[in-house]
Amino acid sequence: MTNPLFKTKSLASLQEEAADTKGLKRQLGGVNLVMLGIGAIIGAGLFSLTGLAAANNAGPAVTISFVVAATGCAFAGLCYAEFASMIPIAGSAYTYSYATMGEFMAWIIGWDLVLEYAVGAATVAISWSQYLTKFLAYYNIHIPVAFSHSPWETVTMADGTVASGMINLPAVFIVILLSLLLIRGTRESAMFNGVIVVLKVAVVLVFIILGYNYINPANYTPYIPENTGNYGEFGWSGVVRGAAVVFFAFIGFDAVSTAAQEAKNPQRNMPIGILGSLIVCTILYVLFSYVMTGVANYKEFAGSAAPVAVAIQKMGYPWLQQLIIMAILAGYSSVILVMLMGQSRVFFSMSKDGLLPKVFSEVHPKYSTPYKSNLMFMIFVSLFAAFVPVTVVGEMTSIGTLFAFVLVCIGVIIMRRTLPHATRSFKTPLVPLIPALGVGTCLYMMASLPFDTWLRLIIWMVLGVVIYFVYSKKHSVLNRKERV
Repeated sequence: MTNPLFKTKSLASLQEEAADTKGLKRQLGGVNLVMLGIGAIIGAGLFSLTGLAAANNAGPAVTISFVVAATGCAFAGLCYAEFASMIPIAGSAYTYSYATMGEFMAWIIGWDLVLEYAVGAATVAISWSQYLTKFLAYYNIHIPVAFSHSPWETVTMADGTVASGMINLPAVFIVILLSLLLIRGTRESAMFNGVIVVLKVAVVLVFIILGYNYINPANYTPYIPENTGNYGEFGWSGVVRGAAVVFFAFIGFDAVSTAAQEAKNPQRNMPIGILGSLIVCTILYVLFSYVMTGVANYKEFAGSAAPVAVAIQKMGYPWLQQLIIMAILAGYSSVILVMLMGQSRVFFSMSKDGLLPKVFSEVHPKYSTPYKSNLMFMIFVSLFAAFVPVTVVGEMTSIGTLFAFVLVCIGVIIMRRTLPHATRSFKTPLVPLIPALGVGTCLYMMASLPFDTWLRLIIWMVLGVVIYFVYSKKHSVLNRKERV
């Protein structure tokens, strides 16, 4: 008899769930899914990490770093695309793990995804608040430090005095606003996201087009600066280390898979959404970094908190700085939206399986959205964003995401062996090579993160294991069926 911890859900039962018309509505097309992916991927990372990686690691060859990072993401993306077309369920990596590695590993990855989606949404909301404050200050509208920072943060004012935070109200505002939009409906949320995506992509294109005329070819010499003698500081090792830095500008494409149960034709549209958004963002990232390092020398980005501003000063368009901040605000809004949506959909699937209380899978009778789950995460993420400093959880989001990528890549290899003849409308090429490369790339990225990030991940996972054995194992639908 199979150990209940490693009992898997059958592909037939998962496909039966996908066909259920009583829950989430199928109303998203291929374009909607590509927009969701772009919405989740393009945040402020493009504007900050590009200069950071160029100045400290890769020089002008940061363009190559983006290609390397995109290749690593593509390995995982191809695996996600296969699973999403086979198992069009809202649970993403959680559901895929349940089908391949059993209930316990599924719980582990579902619990881990809280780090990517809920904690990630709170982290981005805090950054959104900081950029809003900066944007409004340009027009002499000042939000008091006490109401725009957490109680553990201080800000040195222009006159030298130090002000302490109390609560981050702008961060709470954006979380509440987007949560209510999600409750209103998936189609409406997708339309809102589509408008935001068009806006932020337009700003990126404006920077690329205007900046192209100010490129100084001398800034590309040498294209790959000579290594300093330290690993990761220029040379080829710097290009690879730069890839690890900019990799996090790609994180988010996997959130598309959480909308699988709301896609009109998931077998066709899920691969389009996942891989299409990756391709579009890679092209934009490479062009953006090429122009940025051509307009200003990579050495000028060193130590700059806003490296893109250095390039804008060279171009002589001061208004472009405000436009970039607008794009960042829009970008962050869509990231928060997709992360909140992804979190509620993962918990929706976990609740349907009995691993979480039923409240997380209750669907609104009119809007067909998991509204109670949305409300609960609105409160949780708002509290996190209001009172916790951003530095505490930023890297936890990255390590949680990479761990999910690793398990999805392993899952494809397992599924090919256990169900070789199952219908696959999209197949990951060169299995097991592509998934193995995905595992290796993601583990390398995880290894580059600091020890305290690993420690927080372990503590979070231990808490998850306790919850599983105290509650989830006893209420598991699969285990109850076994006991009957």
